[in-house]
Amino acid sequence: MKDRIPLIAGNWKMNKTSSEAVELVKKLKLLVKDADSKKREIVVCPPFTALSDVAKELADKNNKNKDNNMNIALGAQNLHFEESGAFTGEVSAQMLKEAGCKYVIIGHSERRQLFGETNQSVNKKIFAALKHGLTPIVCFGETLAEREKNKTKDVIKKQITESLNGIDQANDGDNNFNWIVIAYEPIWAIGTGKTATPGQAQEVHASIRKLLEELSGKKTADSTRILYGGSVKPENIKSLMMQKDIDGALVGGASLDVESFTEIVKY
Repeated sequence: MKDRIPLIAGNWKMNKTSSEAVELVKKLKLLVKDADSKKREIVVCPPFTALSDVAKELADKNNKNKDNNMNIALGAQNLHFEESGAFTGEVSAQMLKEAGCKYVIIGHSERRQLFGETNQSVNKKIFAALKHGLTPIVCFGETLAEREKNKTKDVIKKQITESLNGIDQANDGDNNFNWIVIAYEPIWAIGTGKTATPGQAQEVHASIRKLLEELSGKKTADSTRILYGGSVKPENIKSLMMQKDIDGALVGGASLDVESFTEIVKY
């Protein structure tokens, strides 16, 4: 029996204007109003330009559901590890926090593949997020070529070990690992329509949890949420969530359709 509260996060990527984002969230609030926040946590991650407007909509108490304890949190898709400076086009952790974010996605495969992010830059970003009270959703995953060569576990181990280097150092007496969410996203399954079978996903999730135990102890490993990302749809969410070590999903394309995302949330 899993005690970890499932987390379903929607990564909107470079989609939705501010007005479109607000409209989607308005509909989502209505559709998930009966979702038990103690059994499900929902996160939406719009583009930077829509964060403040979506935050206001999520905080709006002037609606019929104001007494409902909905648990929809706001997340960002990326951040820079420096606090300020001459970094044209970048956004800092403080900026995200002030905009209303609780979560931030770090190290998504598209950031790694298209924008040159490394395990070392991911590591810096994790520290920046934690410093300012943001919960990082840190992504790891292998390519199709790496999987076909049976290198999946080796690739994931290297990514996690380097990206989480030093994270277990105490912060005000607490273990930073307790504030991190892991997302396993096989690159070959992102936006391709292909999905790792529940068994394939579970095998990697179990190896990640074992690695976390080696890095920071069993208690931390048992409490850390590990999400699956990679063409998650209403049709496959139930079978994925039945797996022992899968604690939620990082949803891409399906999160842009409010009905599909709601089905995933309510699996």
